[in-house]
Amino acid sequence: MKRFSLVGLFMVMVFLVVPSLSSAQDLIAEGDAFYAQGGIDNYQKAMDVLKKAVAANPNSFEANWKLARAIRWYAEESKRQNVKDWQDLCKKYGKEGMIVAEKAVSLNASKPDGYYWYGCNVGIYADGVSILTALAEGLKDKTQSSFEKTYQIDKKYEDAGAILALGRFWSVLPWPLKDNDRSIEYFKEYSKLYPDKAEYLIYYAEVLMDEGGKDNKAKAGQLADKVIQQNVKWRFVSQLYDYIAADEWAARLKKDL
Repeated sequence: MKRFSLVGLFMVMVFLVVPSLSSAQDLIAEGDAFYAQGGIDNYQKAMDVLKKAVAANPNSFEANWKLARAIRWYAEESKRQNVKDWQDLCKKYGKEGMIVAEKAVSLNASKPDGYYWYGCNVGIYADGVSILTALAEGLKDKTQSSFEKTYQIDKKYEDAGAILALGRFWSVLPWPLKDNDRSIEYFKEYSKLYPDKAEYLIYYAEVLMDEGGKDNKAKAGQLADKVIQQNVKWRFVSQLYDYIAADEWAARLKKDL
């Protein structure tokens, strides 16, 4: 009788858990479809669906890291499109994204996904609250280690995003933490993989302008020319000109040479 009761209990647990796992996978697939379409509306839809996937299966590594990714891109697009109160959105969702990404790392520390999207969400959070605030909250070392861990596991993950992120990371830190030499080394490495990516062109040009010197400024001007040719118009938080559209940034940089 006792054995029968245990078997019965096991069967009940199976019937309860299996549909939940199946539901989570269906929701992940739906989230993937929205994410693949791109754009702020689809990123929001992906985020909403993936929150349901995590609720259905909190221990799903895939659901957690993909939610962290959708959250980051929703906030990033809010910033790029100058959505009303974009700084508040970056602050709110960057924080949420960090929590979900940390959960992903705890579920699978051998994969790059959790580490990478944690670092990206810190970045978007910092855009909302400022670099100095993020530093005051002790986020510098964990951000650095997250991108370095991604680099160690798979430096080509997400279009070599960790290389690009580390280049930007070392250039935006305030003195005495800033290290332009390390930043430039990462950007040179990235240039061998994606030499025409707009983010690379902008971020590398900024560190070169910060370094100064005739050759560095000339190179920065060449990078800005490529941004102009690509007609990039999304907005970002610049080291040189604060919050600005990329095409306006390029034009101002050319005038400042």
